[in-house]
Amino acid sequence: MLTALILSLLMGPFVINFLSKNKLGQTVRDDGPIEHLKKNGTPTMGGILIISSIIISTLLWSDLSNEYIWIGLACILSFSLIGFCDDLKKIKESSTKGLSAKRKFLAQTLVALVLGYVLLDNIADPLVQQSLLIPYVKDTSILLNSFLFIFLIFLVLVGSSNAVNLTDGLDGLATMPVILVACGLTILSYVAGNIIFATYLGVPYIAGGGEVLIISAAIAGASLGFLWYNTYPADIFMGDVGSLGLGAGLGYIAIIVKQEIVYMIMAGIFVLEVLSVILQVGSYKLFKKRIFKMAPIHHHFELSGWAEPKVIVRFWIITAILVLVGLASLKIR
Repeated sequence: MLTALILSLLMGPFVINFLSKNKLGQTVRDDGPIEHLKKNGTPTMGGILIISSIIISTLLWSDLSNEYIWIGLACILSFSLIGFCDDLKKIKESSTKGLSAKRKFLAQTLVALVLGYVLLDNIADPLVQQSLLIPYVKDTSILLNSFLFIFLIFLVLVGSSNAVNLTDGLDGLATMPVILVACGLTILSYVAGNIIFATYLGVPYIAGGGEVLIISAAIAGASLGFLWYNTYPADIFMGDVGSLGLGAGLGYIAIIVKQEIVYMIMAGIFVLEVLSVILQVGSYKLFKKRIFKMAPIHHHFELSGWAEPKVIVRFWIITAILVLVGLASLKIR
């Protein structure tokens, strides 16, 4: 965590300078809050800084003979690459659209299915790793067949990556929740990889799975360093290259340690952002009426009179509470 933090802090000024010199700036949508127009041209694709810090730190500190590490890095890199293509298209066309929704979703789906197949082929104990753990209830889980297991991986990876992407609409709004959730997953990973603690707390023991805590700790550290430059008013945005990679990375760790439902609880803000978009689009298509003033929901609060920093910090506080609720599942059974 410290290594990723230091790397992120040290590389930050160089990355910001490089992006500024090459005019790799964000194009801000003109139908949102008017205050956002001043952010037009702010360097984007800062996720390169986060992802590179995560990869370097993981390679330095992890057990490189552990397959979960390599699959995890492949997951993060693959989704980041999709985000990179999306960001690049936005910059070249000076647009907010980027890749079409169909192409983006298709690419995410293909990566998720390939990763699902690879994980299925490498799991040591199917009875444990193909089970969906039900939290807050003692010794309760649902055993999934191979098809449902891969489908679950698809849902978590694609859903998580897009959820973080949608949340990344205000300065630091997505960054701090990523840090908090990553810290929660680090604790869950340590427990899952330690047979004594896993047995005592009644959670599945995942042989070798605890090693992914290196990735989750690196995510937290790299994101914390990035937040130094991304906090309001932001000097740099993470872009899709960061949000898609981070979302997929968090989802991957939750899958490995069998805490997919707990992850959804801890990442409640991300879930809320996705639901707000689904409800808004569905309501407008069906009834020609909007539920919110604007979606994702953080824009609704802005248009309702909340200052941007107030929206950001309150979402951070909610995430901190949800992470604690998620961690409480270790004892509440």
